[in-house]
Amino acid sequence: MDVFREVGQIPEDFGPTAVTLGNFDGVHLGHREVLQALVGAARARRLRSLAMTFDPHPRAVHRPDCAPAEITPTALKLERMAQTGIDAALVQTYTLDFARQTPEEFVVGFLIGRLGARFITVGRDVRFGTDNTGDLETLMELGAQHGLEVEVTEEVGNGARYSSTAVRAALESGDVATAAQMLGVHHEVRGEVVHGDARGREMGFPTANLAQDALGAVPADGIYAGLARFEGLDEVYPAAISIGTNPTFDGHERRVEAHLIDVEFDGFDVYGRTMTLAFVDRIRGQVEFTGMEALIEQMRDDVERIRDILAE
Repeated sequence: MDVFREVGQIPEDFGPTAVTLGNFDGVHLGHREVLQALVGAARARRLRSLAMTFDPHPRAVHRPDCAPAEITPTALKLERMAQTGIDAALVQTYTLDFARQTPEEFVVGFLIGRLGARFITVGRDVRFGTDNTGDLETLMELGAQHGLEVEVTEEVGNGARYSSTAVRAALESGDVATAAQMLGVHHEVRGEVVHGDARGREMGFPTANLAQDALGAVPADGIYAGLARFEGLDEVYPAAISIGTNPTFDGHERRVEAHLIDVEFDGFDVYGRTMTLAFVDRIRGQVEFTGMEALIEQMRDDVERIRDILAE
């Protein structure tokens, strides 16, 4: 899949194109069906398939005080979009100037003129142009006038509407299993491994700690069964993932850390590597214990439960 970071990077001879557009945050199963349908429509019409997504999220520009948490960073989003077989993705920088285009400027000047669009598939609730004044009817009228075929994307997922909002809500409640059902894959958080306070090592459960600027929506506080991968290493490691502030030790900084099950940490140096954590299931919430011994006993139980979950 070709990735264009601005419209000027698209070669003049790339098109004509079949286009869809959206935030595609999470690239859930609904998104995947839309993108795969775009591929089929493009091939039937001998067009190149191109999906346009936005960075940052439009709401972060228009209403930064209530911008949604990003489910997947752009890099991971593009990886998942590529799996659908589309020819290209345009990561359009979303600005107020871009949003100020009239509906006609956007359809005729941008989609048709700049992207070479001859076919577009959109949802019935599509809005575009200045103050969202363009809608499906506007698009169909402009398409008929300028040779752009418009197809409406119906709800997908056996009648159940997938949405990034629903995925985000599941993660915020810690229900990573439901999130995985909507995503079609386990939700992932990715970042650099940094030094912690080594308390886990003291208790016999050493952990790899994610940097605070890790990418991807962090699920609710608690203990999770998961899988860990490290940049440059081929193996996938079963992991007990902890999210929270370590209230037993009066912690205040929210952390994401992973204990790799049945891995000997002596000589296993992953500091500075990129770690990707995939969340399989949540086994409990965050609890404040009366002391270290009670916490160690609980951690032993957690690891056994997680080992069984991952074995299944």
